[in-house]
Amino acid sequence: MLDKNAVLKQYFGHSAFRAGQEQVVDAILQGQDALCVMPTGAGKSLCYQVPALMFDGITLVVSPLVSLMKDQVNALTQNGVKAAYLNSSLTFGQYAMVISNIRRGAYKILYVAPERLAVADFLDACSGIKIDLLAIDEAHCISHWGQDFRPSYLNIADFVDLLGYRPIIAAFTATATAEVKDDIEYSLKLKAPFRITTGFDRPNLRFEAIRPKNKFDELLRILKQHTEEVGIIYCSTRKTVEAVGEKLNELGFSVTIYHAGLEDAVRKQNQEDFVYDRKHIMVATNAFGMGIDKSNVSYVIHYNMPKDIESYYQEAGRAGRDGSYAVCTLLYSARDVRTNQFLIEHSEPNPALTVAQQEVLRARDYERLKKMTFYSTAITCLRSFILDYFGEKAPNYCGNCSNCLSQFTEVDITVDAQKILSCIKRTGERFGKKMICDILRGSMNERIMKFRLAGQTTYGLMRDRSVAQVRDMIDYLEFEGYIETRGNEYPTLAVTQKANAVLFGQEQLVMKQAKPKAPAVLKVKKGNIKETVDRSLLAELKALRRKIADSKGVPAYVVFSDATLVDMCQKHPTTVEELLDVSGVGRVKLELYGEIFLQILRTYDRTEKES
Repeated sequence: MLDKNAVLKQYFGHSAFRAGQEQVVDAILQGQDALCVMPTGAGKSLCYQVPALMFDGITLVVSPLVSLMKDQVNALTQNGVKAAYLNSSLTFGQYAMVISNIRRGAYKILYVAPERLAVADFLDACSGIKIDLLAIDEAHCISHWGQDFRPSYLNIADFVDLLGYRPIIAAFTATATAEVKDDIEYSLKLKAPFRITTGFDRPNLRFEAIRPKNKFDELLRILKQHTEEVGIIYCSTRKTVEAVGEKLNELGFSVTIYHAGLEDAVRKQNQEDFVYDRKHIMVATNAFGMGIDKSNVSYVIHYNMPKDIESYYQEAGRAGRDGSYAVCTLLYSARDVRTNQFLIEHSEPNPALTVAQQEVLRARDYERLKKMTFYSTAITCLRSFILDYFGEKAPNYCGNCSNCLSQFTEVDITVDAQKILSCIKRTGERFGKKMICDILRGSMNERIMKFRLAGQTTYGLMRDRSVAQVRDMIDYLEFEGYIETRGNEYPTLAVTQKANAVLFGQEQLVMKQAKPKAPAVLKVKKGNIKETVDRSLLAELKALRRKIADSKGVPAYVVFSDATLVDMCQKHPTTVEELLDVSGVGRVKLELYGEIFLQILRTYDRTEKES
C-alpha cells in the first residue's frame, strides 16, 4: 500500500503537504476525529482525500454545494480516483446508476448533499458498504451561530446513529469563531477531535477597500488592470448584478451574470461559461461561487459591501486559490450599509429556530454588519483587521493592502470631534449618521426643515468640511468607541462615557487621513509570479490545456492549474523525470498528458537554443 506522501504525489502531483494538512491526515489515519478550520484555498479537500485513498472502504463527503461536488469529482476522476456525487442535479437514470455503484463498492470517494442522508434508498445502499470516513465540508452550516446555518446539516448526526457503527468523522470549514467551533463539535458528536486552525492569512492576496465617487468608473479602472484575467464581481442585489453586467457587456467585456432569479437553465449555462473560461468575468450575487473550485481567479471585486466579514473573506478567498498573486477589492459606500440593514430586517425566518433565537441571531447579524462597516472604512492594516477578527494576532503593517500601501498624514481632529459629539447630544441622540452630517454641514434638506434643526446651535459648524470628511470622522469616533449606533432598522447615534474627556478638553484626538493622491505603488503587482515566466511559452501551454479540456468536457484548470503551467515554464522540464518535479504533476496525469506537454517544452527549448 502507498504511504501518504506517495499518494499525495501519485494522485495530486505534490511533493509536500501544505501547513496543517499533514497533521490532519495523520490524525485521521490514526482513527481520530478532526475539526479543521483552514482558509479558502488552503487545501482542506486533500486532508480527507489522501486518507480516503488509503482506507479499504469508502469516504463519504457531505457538502451543500452542487457545483463543488461536480468540480471535485471532475478533478478526482482526472487524477485517477473512482469518485461520484449524489445530488438533485442528476437525472433519474444517473441517480439509479450511482446508487447501484454504491452497493457494489465502486467508489473510493462519494460526495452527497446533506438532504440525501435521510433518503431511504441511499440509507439502504449504505447498509451494505463500509464507510471508513465521514467528511463534512462547510461544517459551520451545522451551527445555529454560524453565518450560514442550514437545518439539513442536522441530519448528519442522525445518519451516523442509523449506520450501526461509527466511522471517523472529520469536519472542515474556512471561517469559524470559537463559539461556532464548539457548536460544530457538539452537534456532530465528535469524540476528542484533533483540532487545528492553520491561520487565516492568505499572503498571496492583496486587500483593497476603496470609497469611490463613482463605483462603476472605479470598476472600469480596475478591470483595465486585469485584461484577459479571470475575475468575479459581487453585488448585493439581483438588480445591481443585471445593471453592472449589462453595462460591461455593452462595453465589450467578456462577462456573464448569476443570481437566483434567473431560470435554472440560464443560470447553469452562465456558470459553465465562467467555469470553462468561455467568459472571463462573472457578475453575481453573494450566493455564487461557494462551490466553485476554480483555481485561476485573479481578482475578486465587491461592488457592494457584504453583510459580514465571514462572508467577505470566503468570497474574497475565491481569488488566488492556486497560490498565485491576486487582488481583492471592496468598493464601499454608505448606501451599502442601509441595503444590508434592510436585508437583515427582511430576511426569511428560520423555521428551525424559536422567536427568541431568531432575535438573538438578528442582533448578531447587526453586530457583524457593524464590524464589516468598520473594515470598509478602516485606516489601519486591512489584513490585520481580518486576522484580529478571527482571533489571530497579526502585525499592524502587512505591506500588501491598500491602507499599508497608501500615504497617510496625522491630523488633530479634537475640535471637529467636539462639534460632532455636541451635535449628537444637542439633538437628543435621535438621528443617524447622515442626518448628523447634514446638520453639521448646514444642509437645507426637507428633514432639516421638518425637525426645525436649522436653528440648532451646531447647525453649519462644519460647512468647510466635505461630506466624506465628516463621515470619516464619525466612522472613526464610532470605531474608537466615542460614539455608538443604537437600534437596527432605524439606527441612531449616541455618545458614550468615553467621549466626556474629549468634550471637556481633557483628551486630544489625532486621526490618520489619506493624502489626496495614492502612490503609484498601488498599481504595481508585487510578487506576481506570472511576470517572471516567458509569456509566449505560457500561452502555448494554455492553448494545449484548453484543447485537452474541451475534448474531455472539463474545465481547463482540472487538466492542470495555472500555477502548474507557470511552474512548467520556470523549471522547463524536457524529460519525464523532470516533469514529475513540477508541482501538480502526478503519475496519473503524467501518463495522460505528460508526453504532449513535453513535446511543446522540448520544441521550445530547441528553438531557444537555436536563436
